[in-house]
This record gives sequence, C-alpha cells and structure tokens, in this order.
Amino acid sequence: MTQDDMPGTVRALLRGLDRASLATSLPGEAAGWPYVSLVLVAVDHDLTPILLLSDLAEHTRAIQADGRVSLLFDGTAGLDQPLTGPRATVVGRAERTEDERLKARFLARHPDAALYAGFKDFAFYRVAVERVHLVGGFGKIRWIDRAELAPPLAAGLADAEPGIVDHMNEDHGDAVQLYAEKLIGRTGIGWKMTGIDPEGIDLRLGGQVARLDFDAPLGAAGEARQILVALVGKARAAI
Repeated sequence: MTQDDMPGTVRALLRGLDRASLATSLPGEAAGWPYVSLVLVAVDHDLTPILLLSDLAEHTRAIQADGRVSLLFDGTAGLDQPLTGPRATVVGRAERTEDERLKARFLARHPDAALYAGFKDFAFYRVAVERVHLVGGFGKIRWIDRAELAPPLAAGLADAEPGIVDHMNEDHGDAVQLYAEKLIGRTGIGWKMTGIDPEGIDLRLGGQVARLDFDAPLGAAGEARQILVALVGKARAAI
C-alpha cells in the first residue's frame, strides 16, 4: 500500500464492514471518561456513516450531550497477526437525521433492524466525517482529511439505488448468487444485493457481508446496467 492508495483503503474498509466500535464521551463525568460500544453501521455514497441508535443507550445519551464521536472500522478479522491488517478511525460529529433515503440504505444493509427501527425510542444518526486515521499495517499510518477521502459520485445513482437493488434481487437472483460465488469466492445459497454505489456492490447472506468492487467507478446511474451485465459474463466465464 502506497500513500496514494490510503484513501482507497479507507473507502474499502468503511464500505466492506457492517459494524464498528463507537467512542463517545460520557456526560456528567468530571474526568470526561470515554465510552466505547459496538454499533451496526452503513455508509452513504459519500461515505457518511449511518447509525440506528436507541435513546436508552449510553452512547446515545453521550451524543445528545456532545456530538463528537469516533468510529473504529476494524479490517483485521481472521489475520494470524492482526496488527499487520488495516483499521481506520473515523472522527466526526453525529447528528440525528430524518432523511428517508439514509434510513432505507441502512435497512437494506441490515434488514433485521426493520423489526425495531420504527420503535419510538430508536432514531437514525449520520456522522459528518472530519478526518480519518488509517493504520494500514506496520509503518503505514497517517491522517486523511475529508476532502482527500471523498469518493467518486455517480449522477442519479443514490436515487436509483433502491430500484436497482430490488430489480436484481427479484428478477436476477441467479446473477447475484454468481457474483458471490464466482467473483468473491463466497459459499452458501441465497445471497442478496443490499446496495450499489459508484465503486461497487454490497451483498449479504444472513450474518455475512461481502463487497464486490468495480474495475472503474460509475459516472452515472445509467451505467449500472452495463456493468452488472458485464459482471455476470465474467462470473460465467469463471465457471
């Protein structure tokens, strides 16, 4: 990994993981004790983390008092030497959101959360990212500003995403399964697409998530069909 690759590594980490460690500052503590908890997370097309939190949770009370948070995305799972693997700490400010598109993107990523997302004591939050500290392994460490981290955006894709995802799952489930098996090397039957952004697609099967990156980012929503069809051809050629 070179210095130029580091923003891409961060984007891959944030898009590829469905959970993170959330650090807040406990309110009412004279010493300002930090508090860390596990949260489910999705990220928007612009890499904004999206959270669904209970009003009864300690971290939510902390955010209501002080919106400054950190999120650790840990990509070291399964490594014999975890300290050689990548992890990124996102520093930003959490604020409650009523954006229906953000809610839908989170629930597509975490379908089981629909069981409680509508409860009165649950709310969605977005984290406005200010900077990220990446540790990509020994000696591969640096801060990355939000501007440098900014991913490519595809015109109209965020709005078109729900329709594309529904269409692929309902009418082309065999293609989604091929993506998982032949292009990512995952096992199991019943993989579903949960999202598409300019840099790739997200898949899920039960508690497993997977990420398939495009060779080149999309420039507009209209390019999605072409690349998804091409990926099917690539997957079939691998059989």
